[in-house]
Amino acid sequence: MGKPSDPASLSVGQVAARSGLSVSAIHFYETKGLIRSWRNAGNQRRYRRDVLRRLAVIRVANRTGLPLASIAQALSELPDERTPNVADWKRLSTHWRAELDQRIERLTQLRDELTGCIGCGCLSLKHCPLRNAGDRLGEDGSGPRLLDAESL
Repeated sequence: MGKPSDPASLSVGQVAARSGLSVSAIHFYETKGLIRSWRNAGNQRRYRRDVLRRLAVIRVANRTGLPLASIAQALSELPDERTPNVADWKRLSTHWRAELDQRIERLTQLRDELTGCIGCGCLSLKHCPLRNAGDRLGEDGSGPRLLDAESL
């Protein structure tokens, strides 16, 4: 992971300036285990230069709607927490593509059912195809049930 005496290392301010992220975002990604730093003799955070590519991968994946947990899981599988290379990116993007396809399918279904549901005006939680399609919640017994986001 870089050495405290490495003159090629970057400060958190330099990483922020080069990546376009705020210092707080960089710290947040670090607390989530997505990137790593070390402290120099002056107790300042230092980063290897390749953290810029790693942050770019994180930003691209996050912008596509992937949750940070999925991104962290994928990056944790890289040996020695290295920055993704071309082969790594191909593997990661293939996996993420499947996840994104599922999200697109759910969002398309939501979009298509949303118009019909609002259009009927019934506001029925028993018959609403979005909130409780086929009265699935009734199968669990009486009383209120929570909407499972994954069921959309």
